[in-house]
Amino acid sequence: MKKILIIRFSSIGDIVLTTPVVRCLHRQLPDVEIHVLTKAAFRTIYAENPYVAKVIVMDDELKKILPGLREEKYDYVVDLHRNWRSWRVRLSLRCPSSTFPKLDFQKFLYTKLKIGSLPEVHIVDRYFRAVKKLGITNDGEGLDYFIAEKDEIRFTDLPAMCHEGFVAMVVGGQHNTKILPVDKAVEVCQLLSCPVILVGGPDDAPRGEAIVNAVGLSVFNSCGKLTLGQSASLLKLADVVITNDTGMMHIAAALRKRIVSVWGNTVPEFGMYPYLPEGMEPAVIIEDKTLRCRPCDKLGYDRCPRGHFKCMKSLDTKLIAEKTKAGLSPGLRGGTSGN
Repeated sequence: MKKILIIRFSSIGDIVLTTPVVRCLHRQLPDVEIHVLTKAAFRTIYAENPYVAKVIVMDDELKKILPGLREEKYDYVVDLHRNWRSWRVRLSLRCPSSTFPKLDFQKFLYTKLKIGSLPEVHIVDRYFRAVKKLGITNDGEGLDYFIAEKDEIRFTDLPAMCHEGFVAMVVGGQHNTKILPVDKAVEVCQLLSCPVILVGGPDDAPRGEAIVNAVGLSVFNSCGKLTLGQSASLLKLADVVITNDTGMMHIAAALRKRIVSVWGNTVPEFGMYPYLPEGMEPAVIIEDKTLRCRPCDKLGYDRCPRGHFKCMKSLDTKLIAEKTKAGLSPGLRGGTSGN
């Protein structure tokens, strides 16, 4: 075997969750060249990975890249996306392949009908079932995220109030029902009484500004001002990361950070909670387990289907702040505000 193709089209978090498989393939089959097929928006995540020899970008028309893929003459395909497009790639390449148990039907029963249960297996360990035939085993070292030198941020690049440490709060997410409401985020920041940097994309900037306006100068809004790599570098510097169930949560796990993970309409039972190296203290999970309507979907919605959004609104901000403070350096626990 000389060349393996790994398929994972999207998205940020899911791609980061494939990195243990990439690393173990490289280390346990050192003579095999590893290529990955992904969407253009996520190319940089794999491009910085030293275990990947080549990144192939898929545009909207899959048929355009199939001839080039066939010319690579892959010996094996590892499908870590498992949809109709990845199936087309596998069919076209006509070489041995394998995939993983996606559990879509079980998740449907669990979310829509509240029937059955999900296996206590993280998605990373399910991904490893796709390479079991190759003799690849999980090394237990967790996720990888490699930051390009050009994206590295230093403490001196940050506001002066953050030079001795800070909390990073990820305020965005792909779906609104997975995002901590602004008033809750404001309460957490006020209870922390230490510098907080808000992390998110351009769409999260207004939410960040609303939090800054309510809390004051102890909060800095970086939403929309940084690239993905720069945001990752920011998380790397943080004492603790407070995060919704989103891609940045998995990047924080890859960077071995102390994580306070806040959950709304989704649940850790889906197997997508922060995946940390063996022996490392697990992330703190904040969720309301009393709600019968939760989980309402495996992904999320623009608004709560029932209109009350209790899964987020019922969360105890004092508990979030308390768990965050427990991970702070001694100097920050004293409550340096910056106001």
